[in-house]
Amino acid sequence: MAVTIEPKSKKLIIRFRVNGYSKQFYLSTGLKDNKANRVNVESRWELIQREISLGEFDPTLERYRFGDKKSKQVENSDITIIELWEKFTEFQEHQLEQTTIRGTYRKIERYIKRFPTEKLSEASKIRNWLLANTSVYMSWDILHHLDRCCRWAVNSKLISQNPFKDLLIPKPKRKSTDVDGFRAFTLEQRDIIIEAFEKHPTHSHYAPLVKFLFWTGCRLGEAFALTWGDISSDGCQIAIAKSRNLHGITKGTKNGKKRIFTVQPGSRLQKLLLEIKPDCPDPAQIIFLTKQNNRLTSYTMNDFWKGTGSTYKNRKYFYPGVVTELVDAGKIPYYLNPYATRHTFATWAIASGATPDKVALWIGDNVATVLKYYVHPSVTESNCPDF
Repeated sequence: MAVTIEPKSKKLIIRFRVNGYSKQFYLSTGLKDNKANRVNVESRWELIQREISLGEFDPTLERYRFGDKKSKQVENSDITIIELWEKFTEFQEHQLEQTTIRGTYRKIERYIKRFPTEKLSEASKIRNWLLANTSVYMSWDILHHLDRCCRWAVNSKLISQNPFKDLLIPKPKRKSTDVDGFRAFTLEQRDIIIEAFEKHPTHSHYAPLVKFLFWTGCRLGEAFALTWGDISSDGCQIAIAKSRNLHGITKGTKNGKKRIFTVQPGSRLQKLLLEIKPDCPDPAQIIFLTKQNNRLTSYTMNDFWKGTGSTYKNRKYFYPGVVTELVDAGKIPYYLNPYATRHTFATWAIASGATPDKVALWIGDNVATVLKYYVHPSVTESNCPDF
């Protein structure tokens, strides 16, 4: 029966039966029926189900009750969440790329500084604040990072209990009505986007980059880091061994794999590389730059792909990028982010007869990842026959 609404109070309740117990269990939540509270209550119901399956069910229900019950005591009650997170980040800095630290870990830190409390004993208040002030997905993500941090802290003898252990919420499922941000474009849509960049009065400078991404399937950071020293003199080989992230840090590729992308002689990709190649290129010269000859980042590409906003005299303005303009004009049916160039390449490479292992080699990944994340048969499937 699980989560339902109590007819009289109109509050959410959990009602269920357990094998081996004759009575029906009833757990009052005292929470009104709304989206945030539903996530909260369903998380508690998942905890109950998990403990039933593990044989750890508490028939008194004390462990599952809602309200102001006394929080578990933390051994070092003086340590705050931000202090713990800083220690955890310092520990991870020796194991993770600086891009992850500067991106994910600093993002979590900024959220922690906005929490209504930094006390570990008030973890439930933090969980409730996240659900009320962020998306369900962001709440799930931050809570799982805090759980990892506290598990590390317990193992490191910094605290005795993980206050977030029982506060995790289920990962939100993608709705069928959501636009899949990782879907591929059709070949027709791809060519419409390329042509739009070629003819665009403001952003035509970036047409070679967009072509390169669609025709190689490489990651954005890999394209941003390419130098002429990575391209053979005849334009038939591209050495991909480094990447540049949105913080401007040059590092190895995402999975540490180096690869050679072989270009067919006479292909449009070879012609593109030879067309944009300087007469006497400096091997250290970056190939794709901004119009101001600065290094490209994901932020820059987002501006000319999706659009950019500004505020002037308290008025907000939005200047759409090329792909947004195409969507607004009805020339392509939906917006996809720049990473869809990689998905488009992999999807159509396999649809054209290339084997998954060859595509994995081209884009610098493994076969399982290619098939699971980068191939979208729905984009290439033919019309259903009339039968």
